[in-house]
Amino acid sequence: MRAGKHSRVKPMSDCHCSSGCGPAPAPAPAPAPTQPGQAAWISRFHIKAMDCMAEERLVRMALEPLHEVHGLLFDLGQRQLEVLHDQDIAPVAARLASLNLGAQLLDTRANMGVQVDETNTAAQRRVLLALLLINAVMFVLELTMGLLAQSAGLIADSLDMFADAAVYGVALLAVGQAASRQLSAARLAGLVQGLLALLLLAEVARRWLYGSEPQSWLMIGVGLLALLANLGCLYLIHGQRHSGVHMRASWIFSANDVLVNLGLITAGALVLWTGAAWPDLLIGSLVGLLVLLGAWRILRLRA
Repeated sequence: MRAGKHSRVKPMSDCHCSSGCGPAPAPAPAPAPTQPGQAAWISRFHIKAMDCMAEERLVRMALEPLHEVHGLLFDLGQRQLEVLHDQDIAPVAARLASLNLGAQLLDTRANMGVQVDETNTAAQRRVLLALLLINAVMFVLELTMGLLAQSAGLIADSLDMFADAAVYGVALLAVGQAASRQLSAARLAGLVQGLLALLLLAEVARRWLYGSEPQSWLMIGVGLLALLANLGCLYLIHGQRHSGVHMRASWIFSANDVLVNLGLITAGALVLWTGAAWPDLLIGSLVGLLVLLGAWRILRLRA
């Protein structure tokens, strides 16, 4: 964290340009000197399209290289971002406007002592690494078992695991890299995720037309194992879920994955009960579309 600078800026309470983020007004006296590592100002933005980890990561890639920025505090639930900064807010607002996420500056106030707590960074990195490994292993396992069980649902759930592993992997591997390299890594992960989702949906369509014989007990058994894996992820994240640095988003991801796993287990039970393939194809279609939507949201972002 850099030492706080004592540049001069006037807080902004609103902006009116079409992008939602306009230039700052004329400079005004700065607040009282801050402690080393503490920014002089806190600007709060509402970012309309920021509701998952992909957008949070893109915002980080855009803003963290700016020397004015000392820290970022995310609230994905409220779609808000607080930027701890020195000097003019205009470069930060311009970067956010370029992302086309509907960013709007709400207010700027003097920093009365807020700092970004980095004491848990190492612990957070360990948790993210564990999440990456769990999701990567489950991707390989579910994909293999899905092919053996002829289950579109298991294959789709494996791609959901891959999508999560890709997000965690990009977040870890891109640390310290230039923003352009981080964005390239994210787009590569999104491209692979999208291609796999399209292949899955094509296979689901083929099975709708020509039939399939999913193995219900394998669907239920592997679905239960995936459920335990995601519950394990929730347990790992629990202590860090309010710590920022993707922890809250990771909690939301794993909680959503638990619901997907329950859907897969239910589909397996329906296949066992009815002897029909449509529950497996239905859950495969739904999860495949969700994975494709996630890939599209990553690929359409621009920095």
